[in-house]
Amino acid sequence: MLSVVIPSYNEAGLVLPAAQTIGTILAEAHIEYELLFVDDGSRDGTWAEIQAAHRENAAVRGLRFSRNFGKEAAIFAGLRYARGACCAVIDCDLQHPPEKLPEMVRLWEQGYAVVNGVKADRGTESAAYGLAARCFNALMSRAARIDMRRSSDFKLLDRQVVDALLDLPERKTFFRALVGWAGYRSIDVPFEVRDRSVGQSHFSTLSLIRYALSNLTAYSCAPMQIITALGGLFLVLAVVLGIQTLVRWASGTAADGFTTVILLLLLIGSILMIGLGIIGYYIAQIFLEIKARPRYLVAETCGAGGERHGS
Repeated sequence: MLSVVIPSYNEAGLVLPAAQTIGTILAEAHIEYELLFVDDGSRDGTWAEIQAAHRENAAVRGLRFSRNFGKEAAIFAGLRYARGACCAVIDCDLQHPPEKLPEMVRLWEQGYAVVNGVKADRGTESAAYGLAARCFNALMSRAARIDMRRSSDFKLLDRQVVDALLDLPERKTFFRALVGWAGYRSIDVPFEVRDRSVGQSHFSTLSLIRYALSNLTAYSCAPMQIITALGGLFLVLAVVLGIQTLVRWASGTAADGFTTVILLLLLIGSILMIGLGIIGYYIAQIFLEIKARPRYLVAETCGAGGERHGS
């Protein structure tokens, strides 16, 4: 059976169309399925629509968080409650084309443990958001040493991969990077990002920046290494300037350098403050991890079956 995990946040107008569209496509392809909607603390009628979709189609199940915990938590909650031999993750707004799901299932049947949906284009988005997304993906690709320039959360995973991800103890997770880190036999399926049929994206440019900072520090030590590199660079500059100053002092040609001193102090002070900020961010991440609070709290479920114990 295929479990389709669908994170949903304030998507009341899209739950029923998504359930009907995905269900029809999978039924026509003769694929046994369940649709698992995860209501990430929505403030509109998303949960009521999930319950309505369940009454219309018994293959629809739902989880409702006690509050908003974020998309990463919603994905991992869906994977934990999923019962299928393979699990797909798709957006509720159907910007990820559900027509690709049968193709992804066929590739899984051929032995691929991970089927990655990769973006052939990014669809319609603002220039600022597109630039921020490209910068984030490029930075994460370098930091994680995984090509994430066209990556997305649209993936199909074998149960073995799902269980491996669920066994990871960390609280802060980055789904698409962890799938790449896990390895396993994989293949890419390109798709074109569609426009939303209802409403607007809940992911602003500022949200993407916060998301990038959180995931970069949770997954990589690259920012700490940047501080070390800057420290080495300034050490070389300090040695060069020190030698130059001593030579001028010995030759009696030393010039007044008040402006240079002020600029150097400002520059070095700024680098130090940024460095302390990055270190502080990592300490905050460590603080959150050692508390070992759950990634999410489920307030309510609908549909038969609960969490898969031991996964």
